[in-house]
Amino acid sequence: MTSDAELTEPIDPDVDLRVRAQRRELVRSQLPVLGVISLGGGIGALARFGIAQWLPTGPGQFPWATFWTNAIGCFLIGILMVLITEVVSAHRLVRPFIGVGFLGGFTTFSTYAVEIHNLLKPGSVGTAFAYLVGALLAAGLAVVLGVWFTRWATGVRRSAGGDAA
Repeated sequence: MTSDAELTEPIDPDVDLRVRAQRRELVRSQLPVLGVISLGGGIGALARFGIAQWLPTGPGQFPWATFWTNAIGCFLIGILMVLITEVVSAHRLVRPFIGVGFLGGFTTFSTYAVEIHNLLKPGSVGTAFAYLVGALLAAGLAVVLGVWFTRWATGVRRSAGGDAA
């Protein structure tokens, strides 16, 4: 049995592409979502590339470009989520474009993992550990600060029950 929540989900994994009406539904409803995710992801990846070019990292050095990229991206996701869930009623493509696309392409926790692996060599193990812990703390703190800052700037307050006041 299908629940009401399943009927309103933005993605329908049960589309049978052999059925013409379902193909049309997929194109009409999902193609715009995939398009904005792709566009946002490309823009986010270009922004990340620009930061990496601006702050190059040599072997054994602390990867500041990825550190700042992920911290900034986490701060922005904190801002975005408060804005679109507590402040404004955003268009259905805003979250996929900014949250999944741009910020998904901008942040790079896979590169973070590879950089930690590459730093695990004699002479840079301390740097690897500092990066491992520091980046996770910075990312978590950045989300919290983004949420706090946005609520402060917009005047949105949360009640003890979690609802916006």
